[in-house]
Amino acid sequence: MANHKSAIKRIRQNITKNQRNSAFRTQVKNATKNVLLDVEDKETEHAQESLEHAIQIISKVASKGVIHKNAAARKISGLTRKVNSLLQSAGA
Repeated sequence: MANHKSAIKRIRQNITKNQRNSAFRTQVKNATKNVLLDVEDKETEHAQESLEHAIQIISKVASKGVIHKNAAARKISGLTRKVNSLLQSAGA
């Protein structure tokens, strides 16, 4: 166990930030899963809505530094590509 006052405070801060960051990561996973399920079920309307929601969540998490901005861009790009391919197949 830490003996210094600053080390004890740092431990408290790390616990708080770890809980907050894990909650943010869970939100990203759930939003991504919802988009993928809508694409799998071929629900174009729901897929577009859930994609917009997922983009908001991923951007917010990236702005807070929980995930890297390039990782966020990669996730958004992949989800958008899947939804767009669903829309093209539905329109064809």
